[in-house]
Parts: sequence; structure tokens; C-alpha cells
Amino acid sequence: MRKPKALPASTGNPDETEAAFYDALQQGDIDKLMACWGDEDEMVCVHPGGSRLVGAGAIRSAFDAMFANGSLRVQPLKVRRVQSLGASVHSVLERIEVLTEEGPRHAYVLATNVYLLTAQGWRMVAHHASPGSLHELQEVSESPVLLH
Repeated sequence: MRKPKALPASTGNPDETEAAFYDALQQGDIDKLMACWGDEDEMVCVHPGGSRLVGAGAIRSAFDAMFANGSLRVQPLKVRRVQSLGASVHSVLERIEVLTEEGPRHAYVLATNVYLLTAQGWRMVAHHASPGSLHELQEVSESPVLLH
């Protein structure tokens, strides 16, 4: 029997669930973080350079291991959204503060977060993150074609 999940900070829209996810990362709160995830057996999470984690147990274990070193200072800088019906896909540029011997340094990560509208509200079903760089702050996008 599954343990009932706590509700994320908000269930109103995918942006609020995403904000609760990043807040939980910054607090190092595994229960709040997992409350943002769905209940689907095929949920998936890929951390930069890591293996594909499938299911709530594997995802929770990976974040538990990360939180063993404290909270994660992750800040979403730029978000691009595509939403249709009961799904929302967010492409996020994250800035992560890493403490080094020389002091705090910043690293960048490109993440794709996928949310589904469930009976419990919007829940994350996929988080895929790849190493990024400062270069990603300048986006490359196709210019719209204008017809006159």
C-alpha cells in the first residue's frame, strides 16, 4: 500500500508545481519534492551525466543522496513552456550555486520538466537535465517570417 503523498505547495497550474519543485530543492525537503511528482510507474528522471531513473523509488533515492550533502541551490533563470490539454513541457535554464574551496561558483544546467494534469493536480512525470554553460543565457531561436 502506497503512503499518501503530501500536496505540493499548489496544484493550480504547472508553473506553481514547478515553483514548489525548485523550492523543495532549495530547502532540501524530500517529502515536498516528491509531492511534486506523479504516481505513474514510468516516471523518469535523468540528472546531468547520470543514468535514467524510472519510478518514484529510484527518483526518491537519487534526491535523498543529493540532499545528504545539504540542499541544492538551484534557480530557474529562463523557462520556455508548451502547454496543451493536460500536459505541459518546460525547458528550463537552471543556475546552480556550487561551493568550492575558492568560494561559491555557478554552473548551468538545461532541464526539461514534463507535467501532467492528474486527479491531484499538476504533477511532474519527467525531469531530464544536461550540463549547460553560460553560453545558454543567449538563446538561439528562429525569427518569425513576416509577410507583407
